[in-house]
Amino acid sequence: MRVMVIVKATKNSEAGILPGDPRAPEGFDELFEKMGKFNEELVDAGLMLAGDGLKPSSEGKRVRFSGSERKVLDGPFAATKELVAGYWIWQVKSMDEALEWARRCPNPMPGEDSELEIRPVYEPEDFPAEVAEQDARLRDSIDARK
Repeated sequence: MRVMVIVKATKNSEAGILPGDPRAPEGFDELFEKMGKFNEELVDAGLMLAGDGLKPSSEGKRVRFSGSERKVLDGPFAATKELVAGYWIWQVKSMDEALEWARRCPNPMPGEDSELEIRPVYEPEDFPAEVAEQDARLRDSIDARK
């Protein structure tokens, strides 16, 4: 099963703090080394399919849908605890395995309370055959472009 592991945003991630920033809390510079090692473990175990950190919501946009209307909203967005600072896509045997790995993760936001959310990804077999077939065609087209 695939899962998305969502790193929830915090005040510091929304401030765009990177290594070397004088605003960074203690232990922040070491985070990138620790997270790099953790990512290597995920890759070596054959679990990590993708993963990235996201820039602050101040650099983002939202498109709000209301019927046929589309409204573009500029960041930053309120409710930091509901925002996403990064993600991984993992291939695991079970939710229990995903939880085991998540418990091994370094605190993604040193100096702050932080949170990971783990969500199963829909797989083609979860859908009717015609939807799964379309999904397979689209994935093949994407793979062909690589």
